[in-house]
Amino acid sequence: MINILNKSNFVFKNQLNKYEGKVRDVYTLDNNILVMIASDRISAFDVVMPKGITYKGQVLNQIAVEMLNKTNDIVPNWLISNPDPNVSIGKKCNPIKVEMVIRGYLSGHAFREYNSGKREICGNKMQNGMKENDKFKFPIITPTTKANQGLHDQDINPTQIIKQKLLSKEDYDKICEISLSLYKRGSEIANKQGLILVDTKYEFGHDQSGTITLIDEIHTPDSSRYFYFDSYEELQEKGLKQKQLSKEFFREWLMLNNFRGLKNQLIPEINEDVISMVSKRYIELYEKLLGKRFLEPKNKNITDRIQKNLTNYLV
Repeated sequence: MINILNKSNFVFKNQLNKYEGKVRDVYTLDNNILVMIASDRISAFDVVMPKGITYKGQVLNQIAVEMLNKTNDIVPNWLISNPDPNVSIGKKCNPIKVEMVIRGYLSGHAFREYNSGKREICGNKMQNGMKENDKFKFPIITPTTKANQGLHDQDINPTQIIKQKLLSKEDYDKICEISLSLYKRGSEIANKQGLILVDTKYEFGHDQSGTITLIDEIHTPDSSRYFYFDSYEELQEKGLKQKQLSKEFFREWLMLNNFRGLKNQLIPEINEDVISMVSKRYIELYEKLLGKRFLEPKNKNITDRIQKNLTNYLV
């Protein structure tokens, strides 16, 4: 389908290399410039699914661009320009091999760990008697190692981070402070739109001058979990599932169909109905979070559109 971008094969002026991530194709040019193309691929349990989701790349890229622009007073970020709905251009940084996961609520991975009997995650103590999706007294930071492609990220505590020299204590403390400030800003933006930012992750790098820089995407449905603010308390009191906008619903669909990314498990069929369902949820989050209507591009041939919008960069 021309309106789903599963793979890109552009050749840019002064291109040095190309890297295909789970979702994004990243082209490195000279002068430390990156061209990042958000595909419509979707991953879960660190497995890229065989079919893409209509408009997913556009949703992710446009939310990320807006959120980066709304937080650049807190920390410098990598973004330079956004010439196409699926494309961001920015400065290349040296990635820090630690992802900063901020959790305001006992949800997702944290709840699965808690439900297995654990009462500590990444050095954070969790009190007894909590229910799924209960709010923590204060947001907690549960860092993970940034795994190589195809491998699972692993929880890591601050002592291990410093001992393994992934970060100095000074830089780790600084990144923690920045991450909490970003989470606070993200929560404020979400609350104004009737949403709760449940948890999210941030990735950082050092730019060419050594400055700590926010990289990748932020506050998107791939990197974050959102609940509806107006129904949260009632659903929690009744012990009912929270209505949420995030990729967790897709993970849950996979688990219901006996897939958790484990060895020898088969990916369930992702038919047109599933693609449509997931696409609608991504668009719903876009419109709810940004408070504006999602606009479908007139040119639905994504490759052709990108080719025209990046003429100055292409060979």
